[in-house]
Amino acid sequence: MSSTTGGHDLGYLTGGPRYLPVAEHGLIGDLRTSALVGTDGTIDWYCCPRFDAPSVFASILDADKGGSFELAADVPARTKQFYFPDTNVLITRFFADGGVGEIQDFMPIVDTEDSREVDRHRLIRRVVCVRGSLPFRARVAPRFEYGAQPHTARLAARDRVVFECPSLSLSLTSSVPVEVQGQDAWSLFKLHEGEVAVFALDRAGGELAPRPCALADAEELFDATVRYWRGWLHRSRYRGRWREMVHRSALTLKLLTYAPTGAIVAAPTTSLPEQIGGERNWDYRYVWIRDAAFCVYALLRLGFTEEAQAFMRFLSDRVVLRDCAAEGPLQIMYGIDGRAELPERELPHLEGYLGSAPVRVGNDASGQLQLDIYGALLDSFYLYDKWGEPISSAHWDTISELVDWVCENWNQPDEGIWETRGGRKNFLYSRLMCWVAIERAMRMATHRGLPADLVHWRQVRDRIYRQIMDRGWSAERSAFVQHEDDSVLDASLLMMPLAKFISPTDPKWLSTLDALGEELVSDSLVYRYDPQASPDGLRGEEGTFSICSFWYVEALARAGRVPEARLAFEKMLTYANHLGLYAEEIGPTGEQHGNFPQAFTHLALISAAFNLDKALG
Repeated sequence: MSSTTGGHDLGYLTGGPRYLPVAEHGLIGDLRTSALVGTDGTIDWYCCPRFDAPSVFASILDADKGGSFELAADVPARTKQFYFPDTNVLITRFFADGGVGEIQDFMPIVDTEDSREVDRHRLIRRVVCVRGSLPFRARVAPRFEYGAQPHTARLAARDRVVFECPSLSLSLTSSVPVEVQGQDAWSLFKLHEGEVAVFALDRAGGELAPRPCALADAEELFDATVRYWRGWLHRSRYRGRWREMVHRSALTLKLLTYAPTGAIVAAPTTSLPEQIGGERNWDYRYVWIRDAAFCVYALLRLGFTEEAQAFMRFLSDRVVLRDCAAEGPLQIMYGIDGRAELPERELPHLEGYLGSAPVRVGNDASGQLQLDIYGALLDSFYLYDKWGEPISSAHWDTISELVDWVCENWNQPDEGIWETRGGRKNFLYSRLMCWVAIERAMRMATHRGLPADLVHWRQVRDRIYRQIMDRGWSAERSAFVQHEDDSVLDASLLMMPLAKFISPTDPKWLSTLDALGEELVSDSLVYRYDPQASPDGLRGEEGTFSICSFWYVEALARAGRVPEARLAFEKMLTYANHLGLYAEEIGPTGEQHGNFPQAFTHLALISAAFNLDKALG
């Protein structure tokens, strides 16, 4: 997307505010890790060598202790930012009295069997003066292990600085003179029209020999990176009305993919708050089983079969039945390498974004019971079997065991889709997705002629249906509700027609849709639920959930309220940032909150666009 920010006055030397708004960032990456680049030219989030590794730059979580890579015009300037068309190469432009310059930020995609080059994780910052002349300044200030591990900085050569700590070494090469001051590296330089400067930050040490990054090398890598992203996007089959936004979402999802396993992280960041000053700060650098069906649906609909196949392999490898009947055979989330242990801890030495402590790494929700994940997983297998390739006999054996477990355990309380920390309850969404798990397995068995205890499965499926209709419906509210025998509304129920549990024009559903619109929707934006009416064990409030807003669009479209759905969708697009990216939530004045960018939101955007296109004809 080529939209730009409004003008941002960087100030002189001292830069702008201590914390940029979350939305004032773009994302770059190499399919193993990623970095956030602010509209002021600062990289203020970067983990090396993987998404879930300790941070090297984390000034977005602590402006003083987190570390950053600052690069900007050294005079007052306005900035604008955009992606090089159809790529994940990010351009930040500086407009000053003396000229115009830009930074081209990218991480080359290494498509090679040479693991040494893959492990380099090269981050390239190309500075170009396109008009007049401009002075620039650079400050490279890494802070290892989330700012907790001391390091040294030394000038290893005229054009190379090495930053070293016990756990990691980084090498900075530059085409302009660099000085070392304490733990940081500095550079002040001036470019005239047509001149270029290059900075390259590499992982160093071990078998990674130092590698220079001359101007010609940087240009070649720039061209190769552009070709990679355009070649990848060319495979998209989407030709609908919102091609630019859908393709930006697809490019973002690809950036959030961990290539070695095919896993897709929920977001590349941790602890960006759902409420400024609040405690709803979580680590999202992991893989949620819940995202499975949405990922597979979006990838296959757009034509990215290889990515869908890789993600399905990752999911299949996780489906190893544990001997723990009560907690379930699957965790709700895993590490990007498939590991199960994700211990949560707080980092008290970091102040948090705009003072929003605590900063957390790891996620204790991995130990929660969330029954809805079985519906998401089985739906993804069903979709892949239908549109991708037939599942194997071994996978079917495992699926059968999963369904048998769901048949025995669907009726117990759990923590639910929103991962509440206020105790287990009988969430209606969990019942709904248990129904989906059994129903999708029955479809596969019938379609493929696979062995299954269809009589028993059908009996349990129908029992779940009856319980939802009897105890999940509130005559008082004329709506389906969050918990059985309760009266609280919940936006997750927007999935009822999307999951084909109920007709999108059923009178009970239309009444529910109206109730949700009256109580949880504000200018097309949808709140998950009312935490005052349904305490979730956490203090503070939260914004609207963007995934729910896109679910609302799709529910409206399926209900035949197409003009209303289109208006809601177009309104949602205005809440994207200047690059077409979304965080998890949107605050009361349109600001983005939560981890950024969030895969779930972009998956829901793709699904809503696809189905709204279909409804519009």
